[in-house]
Amino acid sequence: MNHRRRFLFLGVAIALFAVLSPAPAAPSKQRSQTATSPLAALVREFEADDEGVNLFYDLPWSAVRFDRLEKLYVGLQARLAAVDFDKLDQAGRVDFLLLKNGAQQSLASIARDRKRLAEMEELLAFRGVIADLEQARWRGAPVNGEDAATKVNGITKQVKQLRERVEKGSKKKAADAKENNVEEKKNDDAPPLKVSSSLALRAANAVNDLRGAFKKWFAFHDGFQPDFSWWLKTPYDEAAKELEDYAKLLREEIAGQKGKDEDPLVGDPIGADALAEAIRFEFLPYTAEELIAIGERELAWGEQQMKAAARAMGCGEDWKAALAKVKADFVPPGQQDDLVGKIAREGIEFTRKHKFATVPPLCAETWRLTMMSPETMKTIPYAAYGGQQIMVAYAKDEMKHEDKLMAMRGNNRHFTRLTTMHELVPGHHLQNFQAARHNQHRRVFSTPFYVEGWALYCELRFWDLGWARSPQERIGMLFWRMTRAARIIVSLKFQLGRMKPPEMVGFLVNRVGHEKLGATSEVRRFIGASFPPLYQAGYMLGGLQLRALHDEMVRHGKLTEQQFNDAVLAENTMPIELLRAALLKLPLGRDARASWKFAGENPAAK
Repeated sequence: MNHRRRFLFLGVAIALFAVLSPAPAAPSKQRSQTATSPLAALVREFEADDEGVNLFYDLPWSAVRFDRLEKLYVGLQARLAAVDFDKLDQAGRVDFLLLKNGAQQSLASIARDRKRLAEMEELLAFRGVIADLEQARWRGAPVNGEDAATKVNGITKQVKQLRERVEKGSKKKAADAKENNVEEKKNDDAPPLKVSSSLALRAANAVNDLRGAFKKWFAFHDGFQPDFSWWLKTPYDEAAKELEDYAKLLREEIAGQKGKDEDPLVGDPIGADALAEAIRFEFLPYTAEELIAIGERELAWGEQQMKAAARAMGCGEDWKAALAKVKADFVPPGQQDDLVGKIAREGIEFTRKHKFATVPPLCAETWRLTMMSPETMKTIPYAAYGGQQIMVAYAKDEMKHEDKLMAMRGNNRHFTRLTTMHELVPGHHLQNFQAARHNQHRRVFSTPFYVEGWALYCELRFWDLGWARSPQERIGMLFWRMTRAARIIVSLKFQLGRMKPPEMVGFLVNRVGHEKLGATSEVRRFIGASFPPLYQAGYMLGGLQLRALHDEMVRHGKLTEQQFNDAVLAENTMPIELLRAALLKLPLGRDARASWKFAGENPAAK
């Protein structure tokens, strides 16, 4: 429901750990020459307008919200139409295209949400009453207690009937009745309503959103208007309880999401048309099938390299046996934070030694560690970055014995060597540090192909520079490289409706060597509503784009390694094809489309 595009780092704030590092090399000349875009002020103004509209029109799943957001984005398009594109410099043209693409993407997101609302309409038959009550509050209209009580009482009746219909339509209820030879009573006023697991989960979330708006409306008047409280207290309590029970029915009984480890994996694929649209907004000149082929190609490369590392470990070509040895090499309980801290300092030193990128002293100083909870690890089973902190994944005493062992194997010494540099330096911590200091206005144009692509690109270059010092450490790096290739395959096939969640788990376990706990957690995140549909594919694909751009500019002598990487970070987040145009000063038209075949003309044919 949030149509704003934000810098997408996950995070929590706990723990205390700081590192002081030696002074870095002097900043490169490229860094100091970052241009100021003539459209930067427009971007910031629009971001403020966008934030204001989103915060004010916060009534979920309402026509008034959709209509006002559409008006905002159409208005932006009108403002852009009046811009003399030919008079803009390169930075201005890039920002113009980012704004234009962002408006189109936001309008497409609203259209998709309208379609999803239409699919839920029957399940949310009561939402119009809540919307009318809340909008009247916005306008400061006087409220009639008796009249409002009648409307709220109607919500209770509607929700009770909906709950009865959903229960009748559930397969479980029908099976129980058949097993017990009970003939279900027919009620023409409440015909069965069959709901799929994915639709039930989406509707449960929508019901909770509407519950929040309903509660806000009641709290505004309750206690301030005696007549209101006298009429509404009992009707509101009854309606609020019915909504809570209804959401619980949809989530737990229909979608099977009870907060248990054995809960089924339930997702909501967007389909081929919406996926093609998302690919276009990321300025990728490939089809979904071609992107999947790129993932298959990278996965096959990883398997060959795994076999070479396995031979070096004395395991022949049995790379899974070698991987099992690597996963068994984990630190004892209580030592994971020390391991991560040590590797983090090595990553900073390695970055500076190889003149990979500028690491300012404050960046090297201001990071900490925090330990993940078992609950967090249900969707993030490995390290993650958030707000100057690396979230360390490891087993905790309250976890089941088998889960403890899987968490420890999944966060062994060699896997952790890769995830630490990915999350801190030169990965997300350095990236976030520089993004706050260069072209800050572009952070609104967040894309996983830049955000996660940068950290993956760092992995690719660190492989070339010798970050892995042994066959075991090469396997640690390869495991993650294969994982990111597999993410392209399983996430896109899921969105196309060609792979079910259990198949996705099996693919990660069998083709990559994940622990089942880690694979299940990964898939639960892939199919959840918290991430855009292309997010998981963005790691490897964005990394490959940046590596191809690196080859164009560094290997051909246009920039040094450090100048290139500093320049990438200084441009801030955007689709990589636009980043390429910005750095290479390529011609840009106001209707520019994706054309850069960074992975070859026809990946599916290779």
